[in-house]
Amino acid sequence: MLDTNPTKESLLEVNNIEVIYNHVILVLKGVSLSVPKGGITALLGGNGAGKTTTLKAISQLLHSERGEVTKGTIDYRGKTVKGLNPSDLVKRGVIQVMEGRHCFEHLTVEENLLTGAYTRQDGAVAIADDLDKVYTYFPRLKERRKSQAGYTSGGEQQMCAIGRALLSRPETILLDEPSMGLAPQLVEEIFGIVKDLNEKESVSFLLAEQNTNVALRFAHYGYILESGRVVMDGPAAELRENPDVKEFYLGVSEEGRKSFRDTRSYRRRKRWLS
Repeated sequence: MLDTNPTKESLLEVNNIEVIYNHVILVLKGVSLSVPKGGITALLGGNGAGKTTTLKAISQLLHSERGEVTKGTIDYRGKTVKGLNPSDLVKRGVIQVMEGRHCFEHLTVEENLLTGAYTRQDGAVAIADDLDKVYTYFPRLKERRKSQAGYTSGGEQQMCAIGRALLSRPETILLDEPSMGLAPQLVEEIFGIVKDLNEKESVSFLLAEQNTNVALRFAHYGYILESGRVVMDGPAAELRENPDVKEFYLGVSEEGRKSFRDTRSYRRRKRWLS
């Protein structure tokens, strides 16, 4: 059983933020969340709920898509991230693993991994030691280290993307849709490694994920987004047992497993939005 409250010390505080794209499209509407040190926090919801936008608001990647935080605050270790560029945030210990992996296809797996160390100034020996550690967690990457990343599988590219983030020596990883496009067995493997990194390397995670079932098994705490708003949050174990979450997100009700058509119908009458 996962500890639902590993520590009360907060690393990341998102307070009532609004995000607008192209000066007119309101995407996030008063989102607040907290990521504790040493925790795995899940940001849940369907496609278009605002999960990726929330992560990009934190990691300062909105401007490249003509997005802007127009209200609210985002603080890391008590200091605002406003005005920082993404590389500054990496130096502070926060890095995002983008949805869809985004490996450099023409580079080898090892070259991809080493790009994660570009902000470091602690020398080649320390970087080499951390590369070995990444290969310990991802032995498949060691086998494929000389292969071009573009010719590796989706699961290997996801491992490569997480390993590249680890080379920056992060304190917190923002992980966007790690299960997307992967077979169930690979999803379990990826989340198992996330759990190991959290427990053994003290890396905190904020992960955005549509696969509510697997996310709530590995996370300590969860937030559910709907149409740019947080509609429910709580310890992961409690969310797993919540009747609304079970029926709407897990497809299970007191009468048993629901069909997709029944679940879609339920989306229009969710009690927490009424």
